[in-house]
Amino acid sequence: MTITDKPACTGSTGSGIADVGSAAVPLLLTLGAVAYSAWLLEAVLGTGLSTLSSYVSELAAQDQPYGMLFRTTDLIAGLLILAGAVGALLWLPRRWGTVVGWAGIALFGAATVVDSRLPMSCAPTADAACAARERAGLVPAAHAAHVVSSSVAATGALVGMVVLTLAARRYGILPSLASPPGLLLVLLELAATTWTLAAIAAFDAGYGTWALGAGQRLQVMLIAVWTGFLARAVLRRG
Repeated sequence: MTITDKPACTGSTGSGIADVGSAAVPLLLTLGAVAYSAWLLEAVLGTGLSTLSSYVSELAAQDQPYGMLFRTTDLIAGLLILAGAVGALLWLPRRWGTVVGWAGIALFGAATVVDSRLPMSCAPTADAACAARERAGLVPAAHAAHVVSSSVAATGALVGMVVLTLAARRYGILPSLASPPGLLLVLLELAATTWTLAAIAAFDAGYGTWALGAGQRLQVMLIAVWTGFLARAVLRRG
């Protein structure tokens, strides 16, 4: 089947469903971006974790006082973003680039859902004993799997950001993604991701956190901002 730039549904009834479905996409993405930004509540909740050196995921660890809150907001964010991406695949204009890009966003949402169900058991950057157990492979399976699901979520988000931006430049679909602000967000995300990966490698090797928390917070904040920017692009696509 050839992927064209026409909506999936045809006919009067199908067009009506497509109109409603496509109108829901920006709302789902916006709400998902807001829920994904819930970690900002750490500023008023007094979590006890360092914003400079701790993983964002540590806020949702099982031994943290607000872990349930942050696991719930992650679950909601993932479901909303996944629903928005699936809706976009069904009801928005499609080319190969947009299909790959929206699939990346869907992967990001799905992996965030999984991430919320596989929390860390403790906070390794704040607890030396936890860090020692983590390096020795003595943490619960869910804790170890969390690293994988977090990596998949970040990869999906980055693929979606880059590929949808390239598709916007090539096909003119959601053209505002290729505007200077959109390009700047993608470049900043690439830089923040590089910073975060380098800091994680340093921490795992025992060389300190290298401002790991600041880098990762910038990374997830940019993902949320870009998701809101994507919602705006969908809303203004006409």
